[in-house]
Amino acid sequence: MCTIEKGGSLSLTGDGDGDEHRLNPTLIAFIRSCLAQAGSEATRGAALITGKFFSNGFDLNWAQAAGSKSAAADRLLHMLDLFKPVVADLMALRMPTIAAVTGHAAAAGMMLAMSHDYVLMRGDRGVMYMSELDIGMTLPDYFTALVRAKVANPAARRDVLLRAVRSAHGGSEETVEAAVRLGEELGQRRWDGEVYGEIRKALYPELCGVLGLASKANPSEEEDDPKSSSQL
Repeated sequence: MCTIEKGGSLSLTGDGDGDEHRLNPTLIAFIRSCLAQAGSEATRGAALITGKFFSNGFDLNWAQAAGSKSAAADRLLHMLDLFKPVVADLMALRMPTIAAVTGHAAAAGMMLAMSHDYVLMRGDRGVMYMSELDIGMTLPDYFTALVRAKVANPAARRDVLLRAVRSAHGGSEETVEAAVRLGEELGQRRWDGEVYGEIRKALYPELCGVLGLASKANPSEEEDDPKSSSQL
């Protein structure tokens, strides 16, 4: 599971219980609860650091435990539907977000990392990669929209999605420490959380459209729009 730790920033941390933090309905719901808590407790100048654990993707064992192939496929689709709001929660969160990847981040785990504003990864072990090609699965629309939004180089996107290339960017403690330093640096700017969230959504319009996240209209645009005026 994961918990919220309070300090200069809010930290979403795992308990290191060796389950690879596979994403199943229980863990997905718990992460969403933690993100809601982080959003409600955020103060001006706070950042969210997700660290000390990461994920190897969806819990395929949970899906296969359903028995038949069709039942397993239904469970996998269910997890895909449940995970989409996690991406939306992170994209809409009113504070900077930093993923400190201290282990493997594969498939949905990589999407979890990429849903943050910044990704820091240890270089001595651990990889980030999309495993769908290797296990014979296609990608949902919001996965591909997220990759298009966050991986600017077309050749890099090809290698991630069409070659299942693995990448790793010192050690676990150094990665978390670097993330904390970045969080402190961002926090010193004391940005308005609502403004930060709206700018993030404007930066990734295609992804936010797929996620169903609406941006608030620019006040100056509302003033220029006759439809926004009250009819007396």
